[in-house]
Amino acid sequence: MRVLLLIAAILGGTGVALGAFGAHALKGRLSDEARSNYQTGVHYQLIHALAIGVVVALTPRWISQGVGAWVSGLFIAGVIGFSGSLYGLTTGVVKGRWGLVTPLGGLCFLAGWALLAVRALA
Repeated sequence: MRVLLLIAAILGGTGVALGAFGAHALKGRLSDEARSNYQTGVHYQLIHALAIGVVVALTPRWISQGVGAWVSGLFIAGVIGFSGSLYGLTTGVVKGRWGLVTPLGGLCFLAGWALLAVRALA
């Protein structure tokens, strides 16, 4: 669980840095729509960094380590797939079919939240 807390901290810190980069360095370089998409990636990254931290905090008392690891893993995969693809697509680092990765990342977010909900009902 310490590794997951470290990952949450890294995702949170890089989310802040990427948000600042998008607000300042990309201003004037991207269309308003592209900047909005980029900021959506930042927003989801920061939300899920915090969510991983909460899952880790709840794991010893409420969530089993296995479920906590699965939920956190799905959130991490979501950040990589959803936010990462948005960063790459909006800045032009990746093109074309990489857009297919974005909804897969979103599905990972949804699966993580669903698993957390199922655990809450158990």
